[in-house]
Amino acid sequence: MDLTRYVRRATCEVRIGRETIGGAHPVAVQSMTNTDTNDTAASVAQIERIDRAGGRIVRLTAQGRREGENLANIVRQLRADGFATAVVADIHFVPEVASVAAQYVDKVRINPGNYRNDHGEFESLIEQCRRRGVALRIGVNHGSLAKRVFDRWGDTPEGMVVSAMEFLRICRDRDFDQVVVSMKSSNTRVMVAAYRLLVAAMDAEGMRYPIHLGVTEAGNGLEGRVKSAVGIGALLADGIGDTIRVSLTEAPENEIPVARMLVEHFASRPGVFEVRHPERYSPTEYRRRSHVTGTVTHDEPHDGFLVLEAVSGNPTAELRAAILNLDTPDRPVVVKRRYGDASLEAVAVKAAADLGPLLLDGLADGIWIDAPTHSAAAIRDVELMILQAARVRFSHTEYIACPSCGRTLYDIEKTLADIKARTSHLKNLRIGVMGCIVNGPGEMADADYGYVGAGPGRITLYKGREVIVRNIPQEEALDRLIALIRENGDWVDAPGDMPSRS
Repeated sequence: MDLTRYVRRATCEVRIGRETIGGAHPVAVQSMTNTDTNDTAASVAQIERIDRAGGRIVRLTAQGRREGENLANIVRQLRADGFATAVVADIHFVPEVASVAAQYVDKVRINPGNYRNDHGEFESLIEQCRRRGVALRIGVNHGSLAKRVFDRWGDTPEGMVVSAMEFLRICRDRDFDQVVVSMKSSNTRVMVAAYRLLVAAMDAEGMRYPIHLGVTEAGNGLEGRVKSAVGIGALLADGIGDTIRVSLTEAPENEIPVARMLVEHFASRPGVFEVRHPERYSPTEYRRRSHVTGTVTHDEPHDGFLVLEAVSGNPTAELRAAILNLDTPDRPVVVKRRYGDASLEAVAVKAAADLGPLLLDGLADGIWIDAPTHSAAAIRDVELMILQAARVRFSHTEYIACPSCGRTLYDIEKTLADIKARTSHLKNLRIGVMGCIVNGPGEMADADYGYVGAGPGRITLYKGREVIVRNIPQEEALDRLIALIRENGDWVDAPGDMPSRS
C-alpha cells in the first residue's frame, strides 16, 4: 500500500447482471435478504425495498435444491416488476446447488470451505458461469475453513488467504476473470489482516480481481455501524475494495444508507503525505507502537500524550504519516478529528472509518472526536465503541450477531434485543447470536457464549466452541443462557471497563 496518498487499487471489471464493479466504477453497495427463499412474494418485496434504498446487488441464500430452483421464480417476478437488480445466490454446505442457482442468477457466491480436494465440481461451475455470463464470488469466512486448510494453518488470516488463492488460481488457469473475492470475519483485526494479506498474495501473482468488503456479524444499532466502519474504513483508506456490504441485524434495507455514507466518505481523498519512516509500520502484523497499556477518550487525562489533529480531507493518511514521522516514536498519541455533522450516526460512522484504522493498526493510543453539535456523553459512548471495535479497549458486552438470512428460523432482531436487555451491563463478555449453524460455531469463534438457531423454534447453546445443550425450545433458551453465564462465574457487572482482548 502507498502510505503517502489515497489511490484505489486497480482491478478488472466484473459484470453482475446490469451492474459492473471494479475498474474505474464507483464502489458498489449491496445487501442480502433475510426472507425464506421459497417465499417468492416476500423475497421479491424485500429485494425491491433494498433496490429502492440504493442497493443494486442483492444476495439470497440457496441452501438446498428447492431454494435454488425457486430463484427462477424470484428473478422472473422481479423483472416483471421492472427491477433490474443484480441477483446473487449464496451457497453453503451443498456445492452442487451452485450449478442449480447458476441457471437463474447473475452471480453465485461459494464458500471454498465446502469443496473437497477434487476441484472438478468447481471447474464445471466455472464453465457453466462462463456460458451464461454469471459472475462468481470466492467468499472465505473466518471460522469455516476446509479441514485440510485448518489443520495446517489454523483459524488464521493466513489460512483464509491460502483457501482463497487455491480457488483463484483455478479461475486464472481456466482463463475466467469474472471473479470477486471476500475474506470476512466478525473480528475486525482478523478481517483487515486477511484482506491485506490477500492483496499482497494476489499482487505477487498478477491477479487483479475485484474485492468485496464486509465485517460479518457486526450486530445492530450504532455499535454495528461503528464496527463495520472500522473494518471497512481501514481497507477503503488503503484503496482496497470494489463493493461493500454493511451487515446489520436489522431490516436489510437499513444497511444501504450506511454503506453509501462510507462510499461517499471515501470517494475522494486528497493530499500527499510524506512518510520518512515506513519501516515503523506493518499493515499485516499488529503491533502496538508505544508502551501504553490502556487507551483514552476525549474526557480522560492525557498526561504525557501527544494530541495529533487531522485537518485535511484525508485524515487517516495524514495522521498515519504524522505518527510515523514522530522524532519520539514511542510517545503515546491521541488522534483527533472535528466533525460538524448534525447526525450522531454520521459522526460515528465517519470517525470510526477515519480514526478506527489507526487504533486497529496499533498506531494510536487514544481517540478524541470533536463534535460540538453533540453532548460529551454521546461522543464518549461513540469513542468507546470505536476503541472496542478496534479491539484495544473492552468497555461493554460485545454481541457477535449475524444479519440473518433465509436460513434463520427465528426472529433474530427481537431475540438480540431481548438478550441485550438482560446482559448489556456485563463486563468483558462476548455473546454470539446466530441464525443457524452456517455462521454459528465458526464465525462466533471469539464469543464466550453462543445462542444459535438449530431449527424452527429450537436453539443450541455454546460455551466457546463447545455445545452445552442442543435443540432446546426457544422460549427456554434465554433463561438457560443467563443461567449458563452465571454458572460459569461470568456474570460480572462491576463498574469500569476491562483490558482489551485481541
